[in-house]
Amino acid sequence: MFPALAPGAIGVSLAFEESARLAAEVGFKGITLDVSGDPDAVRRVLELHKLLPASWGLPVEFRRDDETFRTTLANLPDLAKKARQIGAARCSTWMLPFSDDLPFAENWTRHRDRLRACAEVLADHDCRLGLEFVGPKTARDGHKHEFIHDMDAMLDLCAEIGTRNVGLLFDSFHWYTSHGTPEQIARLSDSLIVDCHINDATPGRTPDEQIDNERALPGETGVIDLGGWLRGLKTIGYTGPVTPEPFSARLRSMSPEEAVRTTAEALLGAWEKAGV
Repeated sequence: MFPALAPGAIGVSLAFEESARLAAEVGFKGITLDVSGDPDAVRRVLELHKLLPASWGLPVEFRRDDETFRTTLANLPDLAKKARQIGAARCSTWMLPFSDDLPFAENWTRHRDRLRACAEVLADHDCRLGLEFVGPKTARDGHKHEFIHDMDAMLDLCAEIGTRNVGLLFDSFHWYTSHGTPEQIARLSDSLIVDCHINDATPGRTPDEQIDNERALPGETGVIDLGGWLRGLKTIGYTGPVTPEPFSARLRSMSPEEAVRTTAEALLGAWEKAGV
């Protein structure tokens, strides 16, 4: 596994080459991508800065009406082709843990069928799809129907999609807020994880009181056992990116250079402390 930067997740909005330069300077080994541009140009930037492609976001709107889903799905083959030209084989997305319209079973069927269609396109281009469950109870409160919000249910969906290129986007914050355990990680394998996000949680709150968009940098609060989480990933042989996604107002108030440096220091500090 390798430390990766997602510039947008820390409020950095720069040209890709500049973001890549900053990432490499402070010790990141990979960076997330926008695959809609010239794949040769993206690949040249990665090679120049000796960075690995991390993940790219699934550009399909599978959460809305049928017409929107079909329209956005039609763009996926071209983007997947570009991703493979870059060498970016990991595509990921997240799922709402509720629905105000569909009961659980109907929502499951819709997600299974739509995400299977996405996964089949990605498989044609040797790409994998990572699915992120959203763990906090507060994200489900006040909504009519609960949906997938923990690791085991998400793995069941991956298995039912059945294309063999679908696994987890595994986030330490969502693992913690879904009451995940080290034993759960031990049951995983590299083939079951496509992408990883690493974050800490807000002190003074129980897992059920955590709020999705109020997180902290890795190791900033010590609420989540990130050492155990990272060692668990190493033990199962995970080979992909580990990317901070802290949603931090403090980071967003910094200059791009300071935000990237602060994020790297936090991640690499947690990395070193975990001994991975």
